[in-house]
Amino acid sequence: MIKRIAILGSTGSIGTQALEIIAENPDKFEAYTLTANRNADLLIRQARQFQPEFVVIADEEKYAYVKENLSDLPIKVFAGSKAIAEVAEMQSIDIVLAAMVGYSGLAPTISAIKAGKTIALANKETLVVAGEIICSLAEIHKTPILPVDSEHSAIFQCLAGEAFNQIEKLILTASGGPFRTKSISELQDVTKREALKHPNWDMGAKITIDSATMMNKGFEVIEAKWLFGIPVEKIDVLIHPQSIIHSMVQFVDGSVKAQLGLPDMKLPIQYAMAYPDRLANNYPRLNFADYPSLTFEKPDLKKFLHLALAYHAIEKGGNMPCIVNAANEVAIVAFLQDKIRFTDMADIIETAMQKAAFVEKPIYDDYVASDSETRQIVREIIIKSF
Repeated sequence: MIKRIAILGSTGSIGTQALEIIAENPDKFEAYTLTANRNADLLIRQARQFQPEFVVIADEEKYAYVKENLSDLPIKVFAGSKAIAEVAEMQSIDIVLAAMVGYSGLAPTISAIKAGKTIALANKETLVVAGEIICSLAEIHKTPILPVDSEHSAIFQCLAGEAFNQIEKLILTASGGPFRTKSISELQDVTKREALKHPNWDMGAKITIDSATMMNKGFEVIEAKWLFGIPVEKIDVLIHPQSIIHSMVQFVDGSVKAQLGLPDMKLPIQYAMAYPDRLANNYPRLNFADYPSLTFEKPDLKKFLHLALAYHAIEKGGNMPCIVNAANEVAIVAFLQDKIRFTDMADIIETAMQKAAFVEKPIYDDYVASDSETRQIVREIIIKSF
């Protein structure tokens, strides 16, 4: 039976790799729906190659351009964020790959969950911002959430067959990014070009900057808490520069299970799409002789302030992770536009955490309001201070 896949964010790093997997396995998968934010040209090329049932461009100003360039094909074309949420609910879809970047992935993921779709979750911000709501809805609608992040996929795989065994600790590994060996003073002058040069992974700009600051690891701790129902104090972060061990689970008897492989996002993407099956492929294999030494170290929270701020947000709870996420997204854009320095991002996020209204027990509307308020706060900080 061919699985019909809706890829929310098909023009991004995860989306393009998912389409490669679909092309490699036409007897297993069909690209049924493709959505993009602004990259109309790539979306058009993807649509012409895979000929999905539906195509959605979030930027409504590009709707006419996309529709005109696909007018010779029987593809239904829509535009706007509301349309993305609506196509995620389509009855004929089997799996929704949530690969949109940042906060924008929250609403369509909620729509897909309410429609009972299996979610392959690559958008960690969805659980960072509104983990309690997402998990509650998934339980109500009996919707499986399959992790796509390499770390959470690793934990998911390690937990196979361990349903009745008690977990003592989850260990999330981190490469340490491009600045692992730099001093705090050296970070003052790093450029966006340096920050975008990850030593092991080929990812989109936003997640690559998050890796450089280690904010992504803080977000992954939050995500792991919700995905696996594990309290934060039982989730450790360990720097592993080689990125061969993708994460580990320690059980109450002291035994540790780890999932290993070369750093290739197509592996966890394929695992989520094909679950519970493992599909044969011709991807490069891990040769242990090429890695005679696997090393580990604790993260420096004084140097990687983003990780410390993420931990503070987790401890505070409520809408604080939502505030941190919004501040982080705006700060990254400003850094990539050369408006602020690399080290300014943490200071801006910390200030936003102090200024934005805290809500101890938020509902969905509170998350929407917090996201909007925080983004405005950060924009004002940048205008006034930089």
